[in-house]
Amino acid sequence: MHDQFDVTLEDGDLLGEVELTTTLIIAASEADEHLTQAEIDHLLGVGPHRD
Repeated sequence: MHDQFDVTLEDGDLLGEVELTTTLIIAASEADEHLTQAEIDHLLGVGPHRD
């Protein structure tokens, strides 16, 4: 009999977001102070917008 709850779910975008969120949580928990916006941007791999 097929189990309707036995479903393989994989969403590449979601997995990427979970990885970024996990990275931020770990960095924040290890930091003595609040993370600066520059530190967060670095962790997320983004930088200032250039026109």
